[in-house]
This record gives sequence, C-alpha cells and structure tokens, in this order.
Amino acid sequence: MRRHLAILAVLALSTPVVLSAQDSGAVKQDRKEVRHDRRELRGDRKDIRHDTRDIRQDRRDVRHDLQSGDTTDARRDARDLRQDRRDRRHDVRDARRDRRDRRQDRKDVHEDQKKDSTK
Repeated sequence: MRRHLAILAVLALSTPVVLSAQDSGAVKQDRKEVRHDRRELRGDRKDIRHDTRDIRQDRRDVRHDLQSGDTTDARRDARDLRQDRRDRRHDVRDARRDRRDRRQDRKDVHEDQKKDSTK
C-alpha cells in the first residue's frame, strides 16, 4: 500500500513538470513559425517589388512598340505584362496570407506564455 501511495505521489508531482515542458515546446514552435512567416513575407515583398519593376518596363516597351508600329513585339510585351500582373496579384495574396498567419502565430505565442505564467 505504501509503495502504491509513493508511486502515486511521484506521478502527481511530476505531471505539472511534464506539462509545462510540453507548453514551452509549443511556445518554441510558435516562435519558429513566426520567424518562418516573417521570412516568407520578406520574400513576397521582394517579389512584389520585382514584379512592379517588370510591369513598368513592359508598359514602356508596349508603348514604344505601338508608337514605332511594331505590333508583333507589342503583343509579345503585352502578354509578358499580363503574366507579370498575374504574378504580382499572386504575390500580394500570398503576402496577405503570410501576414494573417504571422498574426495568428504571435497570438498563439502570447496565449502560450500567458498559460505558462499562470502555472
């Protein structure tokens, strides 16, 4: 009987330690996700800037081709312009998604830290 009570006492005392270790692992994972989302967002912003530059250049090329009467090159440049606009729209949507994910991950970190401090 004593042996069972001793084992029960050890288990009861070790459970909060194990649970807090699991919670700190969750905080670390959430922080890692925040860093990952931040890197992705930085890459998306870089892609958006690059696509915007390409769009400006393609607009200039299309205007120049139309003024010079070269409709074949104007069509090719217009097709490239549509592709760059599509890429930029995709990057903007992706950046919006990454911002939302980062905001949620920050919220999760805050909630996990609050849980840890109340223990």
